[in-house]
Amino acid sequence: MRSVSIIGVGCTKFGERWESSLRDLVAEAGVIAIDDACIVGEQIDALFVGNMSAGRFVGQEHIGALIADCAGLSRRHIASTRVEAACASGGLALRQAVLAVASGYHDIVIAAGVEKMTDVSAGTAADALAAAADREWECFVGATFPALYAMMARLHMRRYGTTHDQMAMVAVKNHHHACMNPIAQYHAELSIEDVNRSPMVADPLHVFDCSPISDGAAVVVIVPTEMARSFVDTPVRIVGSSQGSDTLALHDRRDLTTLDSTVIAARSAFRQADIEPWQVDVAEVHDCFTIAEILAIEDIGFVEKGQGGRVVEEGITALSGELPVNTSGGLKACGHPVGATGIKQVYEIVLQLRGEAGQRQVDEVEIGLTHNVGGSGGTAIVHILTR
Repeated sequence: MRSVSIIGVGCTKFGERWESSLRDLVAEAGVIAIDDACIVGEQIDALFVGNMSAGRFVGQEHIGALIADCAGLSRRHIASTRVEAACASGGLALRQAVLAVASGYHDIVIAAGVEKMTDVSAGTAADALAAAADREWECFVGATFPALYAMMARLHMRRYGTTHDQMAMVAVKNHHHACMNPIAQYHAELSIEDVNRSPMVADPLHVFDCSPISDGAAVVVIVPTEMARSFVDTPVRIVGSSQGSDTLALHDRRDLTTLDSTVIAARSAFRQADIEPWQVDVAEVHDCFTIAEILAIEDIGFVEKGQGGRVVEEGITALSGELPVNTSGGLKACGHPVGATGIKQVYEIVLQLRGEAGQRQVDEVEIGLTHNVGGSGGTAIVHILTR
């Protein structure tokens, strides 16, 4: 298996992109990434596009061919494949691209993620997202994603003493980070009181505990590491890429306060990278709800189970802390166009490793990690990147 490196990244601004179609968004991010990689379209061997539900959101399927067409690559007839794993579609698209390059089957591959979610009503969007849960055993009896994560949160609070304020601190931190990120959907600070006074969605989760509906796209270009410096001076190596799965429905889980898919994916990625969790300098984790970030830092192995809330309260995951988490603003404040999120996370870590993250730059970054979750934990993807 060949070593794989990232030579180019691009990302649109996230938010309510009324002026742009799905194809506009991915083309915008793609142009930035190709320019960043110092390549031309004719050099691309294959595309992997993460997209959860374009059929529901914009009435368009056959996304792989569509993206190749709008990128001007259809006449070359290259392989272009849509990848779907709910909210982990972007992360899985990159993993498939990594496998294609590592195996030697392709040399220059695009991994993209895109979602256009705001063209439908909030109810239609919520129903489309609910398809990532177990439709028969959860959604048909009224469960929503906020309700599913609320159950995780309630048990975590009872078992480990996690508080409303600790969850709110996740939102406060991530909104602060997003204020320094030009592509973020929200550029507004929050207080703990703001979060706890916002309308209740599913007890104990309030509106400001939840990530938003968003539009956006992100793209990365990968090549064999041996070729990387022939394109750019600052390639970023992917030293770990792993995927884990679990039951779709919560009632079949071993433990409602642990995402075993994350545990397995993280352990495998750390083995591949031959490092320990404490060596990671910066991480982008899947904070679709504030409790999800707390669960993530525990399940990845950054802290012991049950200590996630305390770590957030102590400022360890803040920009100035020992382990900055979600410097982009995370899903919570940067936005969550579900198919694009896993690639945007990689975009942020690449900027951090290059020293190009501006006001939110972490000092002396050598190793970064991304963690992308599908649904309530049915799928988890972990990537580890180094300079």
